[in-house]
Amino acid sequence: MNKINSTKKELLPEDREELLTELKARFEKNMNRHKGVDWAKVQAKLEADAEKLWSLSEMERTGGEPDVVGFDKKTGEYIFYDCSAESPAGRRSVCYDREGWESRKEHRPENNAIDMAAAMGIEILTEEEYLELQKLGNFDAKTSSWLKTPSEVRKLGGAICGDFRYGRVFVSHNGAQSYYAARAFRGSLRV
Repeated sequence: MNKINSTKKELLPEDREELLTELKARFEKNMNRHKGVDWAKVQAKLEADAEKLWSLSEMERTGGEPDVVGFDKKTGEYIFYDCSAESPAGRRSVCYDREGWESRKEHRPENNAIDMAAAMGIEILTEEEYLELQKLGNFDAKTSSWLKTPSEVRKLGGAICGDFRYGRVFVSHNGAQSYYAARAFRGSLRV
């Protein structure tokens, strides 16, 4: 999967069909995440927006297991979050942002969460979105996920992250330059 057209962020037809099949199967398996949402309407929106479908493909490729978690009645958009049980494996060991990455003098990771999300065409989950996700199941019981950090925290050198331990959700912090083998980021996409 993920053979893309080199000029645009667009999947080849066979990859598009494979992704839609995977998304539909996940949608049907996890109906508790999107009560009252009709897959046919979601699919129609996806088929009308090749770039958003490509972004979902990137979420899938990096281990995010994207799924519909809501519908915004004001904008008419379906909301997808990464719903993998643990923080997406293909996005781990990254600093929070470029500034954090650049502040490391040695042992820099390959990338950072903010730049990766932008390249994928997605947004990093906010603290509020992360707490909403955790109402749909227990996520990050062995890992943690960087979360969109408020500017006042980031200005002081920090970044926030979340995980699920001891039967509850924790939102914590680290220096933005830190990275861990068990920390990635979860993303959202509106279609």
